Amino acid sequence: MAESAIVSRHLRALWAVPGTELGVVGWPATRRERAFASWHYWWQAHLIDCAVDAANRVPTPTRRKRIAAIARAHRLRNITGWTNNYYDDMAWLAIALERAERTQGITEARGGLIALEKELYGAWDPARGGGVPWRVGADYFNAPANGPAAIALLRLGRHVRAQEMADWIDATLCDKESGLILDGIHLPSGEIERPTFTYCQGVVLGLEAELAVHTGEPRHSERVHRLLTAVEEQMTTNGVINGGGGGDGGLFNGILARYLAVVALMLPGDEREQVADRRTAAAIVRASAAAAWANRLEVEGEPLFGHDWSKPAQLPGGRSGAGHFTAGGSVTSSRVPERDMSVQLSGWLLMEAAYQVSAAGL
Repeated sequence: MAESAIVSRHLRALWAVPGTELGVVGWPATRRERAFASWHYWWQAHLIDCAVDAANRVPTPTRRKRIAAIARAHRLRNITGWTNNYYDDMAWLAIALERAERTQGITEARGGLIALEKELYGAWDPARGGGVPWRVGADYFNAPANGPAAIALLRLGRHVRAQEMADWIDATLCDKESGLILDGIHLPSGEIERPTFTYCQGVVLGLEAELAVHTGEPRHSERVHRLLTAVEEQMTTNGVINGGGGGDGGLFNGILARYLAVVALMLPGDEREQVADRRTAAAIVRASAAAAWANRLEVEGEPLFGHDWSKPAQLPGGRSGAGHFTAGGSVTSSRVPERDMSVQLSGWLLMEAAYQVSAAGL
């Protein structure tokens, strides 16, 4: 039902081009949004990732065609090719395209994967002690770029670089007091930006869990345990991931849920700590999904998820207050965050994550 709601409310052909589908970023939509005049690169990457989840859950020709159609539309709407100037954006798209190719045999975007891998691998900056900047030419190196970039490179076979990136994040951005991952660092000044966001924790949890599988080195499982404990204590209430906002922030909670499911399904080891960590990660996903479902609105028979899964969802009133781009390039929340496709994608991400852990008996 989460999938169906996105398909019916948000998907439409890009500029009436046959064989394309792209997500309209608001519902109800403005004329500008329906025309795809504004470009939300990383939201659409997560739309591809969700479409892959659905096809993996119940493979059908329609779902496989949808993945290819969204990928094709992404390339067309980006105009200049598969890449852009933001390493976090490119990392999210690389993750989605790699999964599409590996799990569903979608080969149309192979050229895109090659281009994205080249950009992400080449962005590592040893002259400044490592790390990937948030955008081309920037002096700000942050978790939202390095986390997903490392996951993408790990899945593309660049294990050594992915491990270097994980070690850099742990040494540079892990707050020793809270145990959480901080946002980023300005170089060469060393000034740390200290906000903590759910999606930063999510990508590091997923990265370290996958590295634990690939390397067998205990430090990665130990980092998962430390960070998972901090997330459970500081970013959940009664086992439910704390509420997010709209705009770009609408995706944050769903990303944490996705990578908690990765921990639940992939973290290796039969020691008591590892078994408990898998169960804890799964329990947060299940509790969050139950809360989000209980607090949804039903609109024409389909769910509308809230931006805070522990509170009743609000129905958007018209098209006013639509999210807009800030000077820094991020997208603000609509007046009613539930209007934003990012919030509804988070709900879909969460439901797919809950399905995965439940299907595994966790």
